[in-house]
Amino acid sequence: MFGAIGIVLVFVMVFGGYIAAGGKLEIILKSLPFEMTMILGAAVGAFLISNDGATVKQALKGMGQVFKGPQWKHGDYRDLLCLLFELLRLSRTNPLGLEEQIEAPASSTVFARYPRIRDDAEAVALICDTLRAASMNYDDPHQVEEVLEKRMEESFHHAQHPSHALQTMADGLPALGIVAAVLGVIKTMGSIDQPPEVLGKLIGGALVGTFLGVFLAYGIVGPFAARMRAIAEEDRHFYQLIREVLVANLHAHAPNICIEVGRQNTPGHHRPSFSDIEESLKTLKQEAA
Repeated sequence: MFGAIGIVLVFVMVFGGYIAAGGKLEIILKSLPFEMTMILGAAVGAFLISNDGATVKQALKGMGQVFKGPQWKHGDYRDLLCLLFELLRLSRTNPLGLEEQIEAPASSTVFARYPRIRDDAEAVALICDTLRAASMNYDDPHQVEEVLEKRMEESFHHAQHPSHALQTMADGLPALGIVAAVLGVIKTMGSIDQPPEVLGKLIGGALVGTFLGVFLAYGIVGPFAARMRAIAEEDRHFYQLIREVLVANLHAHAPNICIEVGRQNTPGHHRPSFSDIEESLKTLKQEAA
């Protein structure tokens, strides 16, 4: 919602201020289709040249997230803690039962209670791989924490590719605007014998290219890239929570303590209250009884 409000505000303030100062939209509107074709078309072409298909798809998906916000919401953090509690409790009481759950998470009765988490391949792989490794006695907390940190760092770096690519596009837009403006000047020089009122419109049309390049870079594409980067950083906390709980488990803490460690390491605006977690875990225990 804030993304849509921001875009409307950018357009209203820029063009509204221009009109309020006595500017006329006629010249801009007349040149807009041609300048936009040159600038935005060249920018999209350069974007496709410099990125692979996967990054392009991720960038398009990320642009949608600018309006929807981060993937993981407040309730997902609570559900993640409950899921991890169930798995950790199972690892202490029924190791064979845990193996059935982590070897086939798609058909797992535990994961089925948390469909949003089950449908995220990275979260499921992180949980299952770590618990599987612990069952094979790869349970040194410090080594596992280091491995998980490197794995998440690589995933985070990959998640940042679309925002970096879009920021590169934003950085190039002002230069492409200058290219369009220079072409407009070349066109104007071919009509140098025209009267001043005609030359004025031609020069004004040429300057629209410079305006559009800067406007698109700093008013639209750059903010999109920044928001996509912020969303990737926000969603990173979800996977860090998995690491904190599973490493605490390798220190041989009780499942309740592991979950509390995770809760304390959850970002404040997503952190479930202690009573909320206690009530959720109490419900899980009653269902299992």
